Amino acid sequence: MAEYDLSKTIIPYLDRHLAFPLLAHLVETSLFPVEQVQAAQYELAKGTNMLDYAVSLFEQLHPDEEIPEEFSGKREKANPDVAQALRQDKNQNLQYLKDNYNLTLEQITVLYNFGQFQYTYGNYSGAADYLYHFRVLSTDNDLNTSAHWGKLASDILTGKWETALEELNTLRDVVDSRSPSTLLTASAEPAALTQLHSRTWLVHWSLFVYFNHPQGRTLLLETFLSPTYLNTIQTSCPWILRYIATAAILSRKSAAGGTAASSRVRHSIREIVKVIQTEEYQYQDPVTSFLKELYVEFDFEAAQRELTLADRVVGDDFFLGEFREEFLDNARYLISEAYCRIHQRIDIGDLSERLNLSRDEGEKWIVNLIRETRMGAEAKIDLEKNVIEIHRSALPVYQSVIEKTRGLGVPDASFGYWYASQPAAATTEPATARCC
Repeated sequence: MAEYDLSKTIIPYLDRHLAFPLLAHLVETSLFPVEQVQAAQYELAKGTNMLDYAVSLFEQLHPDEEIPEEFSGKREKANPDVAQALRQDKNQNLQYLKDNYNLTLEQITVLYNFGQFQYTYGNYSGAADYLYHFRVLSTDNDLNTSAHWGKLASDILTGKWETALEELNTLRDVVDSRSPSTLLTASAEPAALTQLHSRTWLVHWSLFVYFNHPQGRTLLLETFLSPTYLNTIQTSCPWILRYIATAAILSRKSAAGGTAASSRVRHSIREIVKVIQTEEYQYQDPVTSFLKELYVEFDFEAAQRELTLADRVVGDDFFLGEFREEFLDNARYLISEAYCRIHQRIDIGDLSERLNLSRDEGEKWIVNLIRETRMGAEAKIDLEKNVIEIHRSALPVYQSVIEKTRGLGVPDASFGYWYASQPAAATTEPATARCC
């Protein structure tokens, strides 16, 4: 299943510290030889100040060689007193720094630099504090934006998902508000590409938040299916369709069962299927193919085959692995829902086979499904005949017309800018820190 792994594709868009969890996950999945993954970990680690970690990786890779001299003399000590003494009030902070450290406004960047050092050293909690205080004091918009990236990465790496979500939303507002007209230098084109590049990075970083925060899957759909970010994904990173498709599948059963959800979430399957069709020439995998076979081709056997593969792909994916059972359960719901729409009398054994379940497992699963969702109003189970009877009320003519034409108002996903990626995103070299 290594051909479906996206780690190598995603890592160039991440800060090197954010890449460490992905590589650690690859060691656990055994998709690639352990020695190759350890070599990649070492290449990333030696560009940071996490010297003990880098040395331990070097010793694992080269047990008979001496530790390189480049690691000697790198250790530096930090002084946390300044950040601990700072207050929330900006004027108090400036006065404190001026009185006690003779620090002027122009010298505030020392907090940024020190936060950067703490980050490279692996002290993510300390880095978050320093970068926060720097932003409280600084009036430099460019450095403040850079500090936003560092603070987001620090919150992700410390697992503070509520704080990370707030930081993500703030950073998205910053990126989106910096329109090309405000970034003009020599011409408008570089500014537009710079903004597109920033949004592309933000999409990848946000995966950490959206697949760990309790409401993350819903928030992902609302953000990624908005015109601006859908355009970014289609232009720069079509592989993100795997995560949109998975989020849509994970959200579908709860939305259909009556759980409160936005209109975009309730109709996300329809929207994402259109995008999958449009972008098939650029990207496809078993997850996207499952939706295509089910909703475009109406081929239940092919959908069943793709779901078998998709189950393994989701299980091996760093961001999706913990949702494997939920994904499979929701995907089976989609198959059942689609199958029941085109049949009035369904053999439970046949449906169980299409769900990759035994007859007994399928019978229990279908009974629970009908009880938990609104399908119970239309579906009745005859256990003696081992069939499901579907009784649908006839729709008025005008309602039939509305249902048949509903999708005509949904515009096709359009292509955006052609994206010439920056060097960090265009090569397989380890990505350097976005901000730090």
